[in-house]
Amino acid sequence: MAPPNRRLLLAVATAAALTVGGALAPAGAATATGSDHGNRGDHSHLGVTSAPLVRGLYQSAYSERHDALWITASVGQPPAAATSSHLVKADPDTLKIEAVYPVGATPSGGIESVHGIDVDDEHGTVWVTGTRDNSVSVYSQRTGKRLATLPGVSHSREVVVDRRRDTVWASAFGDGSLVAYDSRTFEEKKRVTVEGAGPTGLAVNERTGTVYAADHTHDRIIELAADSDEPRFLPAGDGPLAVALSRDGRTAYTADQTTGTLSVLDLREGDITATVRTGEGAKSLAVAPRSGRVLVVGRLVGKVSVVDPHRGTVERTVDTGPLPNHIAMAEDGTAFVTDKSGTGPAGEDRLTRIAPVHGTAHRRK
Repeated sequence: MAPPNRRLLLAVATAAALTVGGALAPAGAATATGSDHGNRGDHSHLGVTSAPLVRGLYQSAYSERHDALWITASVGQPPAAATSSHLVKADPDTLKIEAVYPVGATPSGGIESVHGIDVDDEHGTVWVTGTRDNSVSVYSQRTGKRLATLPGVSHSREVVVDRRRDTVWASAFGDGSLVAYDSRTFEEKKRVTVEGAGPTGLAVNERTGTVYAADHTHDRIIELAADSDEPRFLPAGDGPLAVALSRDGRTAYTADQTTGTLSVLDLREGDITATVRTGEGAKSLAVAPRSGRVLVVGRLVGKVSVVDPHRGTVERTVDTGPLPNHIAMAEDGTAFVTDKSGTGPAGEDRLTRIAPVHGTAHRRK
């Protein structure tokens, strides 16, 4: 069992992430700061642009094939049923909403509350977790229609797509399971349960098929090879919520909520090589593919820290809206941060785009 304060921290974070009163509201205009001039692909400096979208933002995922940002939004105070829940499709350059898709109903007739998300560009789908409903669902990128709902994932937290192996992994925080699905047929293909674990964030090494889960309950990473049912356990910081991998797959990073730190782990040796203070409530992180910088969301400080993991230093911080919740990364290093700020003109939460720290690469159009 986790210490009471650990479970309380996660419960509070989850409740805050799911709770923004009222219905979805339309987006306002984007606000540009820094050196971002709002031109597609003009990312030679660290420019920051933000815009209010809708209430209840949770996580986002970027579609390289369609140059679109998909975002989950759920409104309502748990444990009560969600009062509204939607998939939002936004333009990643203008931050304007392109479409809002209502999600399907639950078996009991309630609203499916969507939270975790990843996109499968090969099969044109969006995979989401229904945390309150203990499920995973699949939606069409083309129509926004729900294609399948897959039950039996206790407190489903996050999903990650392994495109090379036509596999989607989901974390079940409620019973310590990692569940794999066939991304073509939606059939369950593997389930490994670690008794007493609390898996949250996920990352997958697509070259090897190894999946990594942040075990928030036991301050560790669960490593599960593609051809094994026996996990390996690796150290992490205090209260890890999210995990990411370096581009070469040799290093793992965790966002440690309890201590507000980034932990750097040598996967071959199984040792933590650096711990970097990034700010209270470290909740989500992403690795810039080209620069190797790690961007860490500090929920309680309203900032994203840009970390050089080799030097173990914070190079700079980027202000976001209050209560940033999740960060997603495009291949060119453009980052997208959702928050729970409620600071839009009608109480909307905000989406912030951070241009790449280095380089002038464009996203594929």
